[in-house]
Amino acid sequence: MLFQIKAYLQFLWKSKNEHAVHSPFVFQLITLCFYDRKPKAEYQVLKNYRNLLLENKNSIEVTDFGAGSKVFKSNTRQIAKIAKTAGITRKRAELLFRITNYFQPESILEIGTSLGLATASLALGNPKAKIITLEGCSETANQCQMQLQKFNFKNVKLVETEFSSFLNTFQPPASSFQLIYFDGNHSKKATLAYFELLLSTITNDSVWVFDDIHWSKDMEEAWKIIKKHPKVSVTIDTFQWGFVFFRREQPKEHFVIRV
Repeated sequence: MLFQIKAYLQFLWKSKNEHAVHSPFVFQLITLCFYDRKPKAEYQVLKNYRNLLLENKNSIEVTDFGAGSKVFKSNTRQIAKIAKTAGITRKRAELLFRITNYFQPESILEIGTSLGLATASLALGNPKAKIITLEGCSETANQCQMQLQKFNFKNVKLVETEFSSFLNTFQPPASSFQLIYFDGNHSKKATLAYFELLLSTITNDSVWVFDDIHWSKDMEEAWKIIKKHPKVSVTIDTFQWGFVFFRREQPKEHFVIRV
């Protein structure tokens, strides 16, 4: 916790708003998407999705995995508590919806489904998109599948799998993934492994979103390595999320933006 407080204070010191951005691409993204405060009908759907989970007092066996398929820990948790503590926040869910709606990706990959709070944002952002979402815990995956069906999200394919195993064997679609949301194993080793495994899928318009880039010293180190990669042209640090772009026409720039 102390590390995160220090990291946040450093973020506040370095962060800017749209007035300090001179890149037209980033400026439009910030003003038209990040800072879009207009109400959306989809926000009510996201609220209903969240509330249904928060009202669910049933418990499930939750299994977290470490490297490979090795079980890291397993415990019984109430669905409502998982949604409250482990799921994406309301504000972040709405931002993820806006990002998906802004870029309109046709193919999306989500690494780390949990109960599908972020998945719902992706599905609503572009109902025509084909979404693959990965979850390692079978009971969590089953609960999420039922929740997605209740809200009629037919454009989502939930795969119960260990992330590295899936990424090592999966053949990406011909159109590749236009948007990838990394919210799985929050460790330096795993984050960089997923990054390297998926580099072959990038296009000039790819959008990658990394969760919890300041969660720990290891995650900050992973973020620094990703920023330096020669194929990465633009990054945006919003503290919780790190956005990565591979636009060849863009000079290499790194932005720290308050949202």
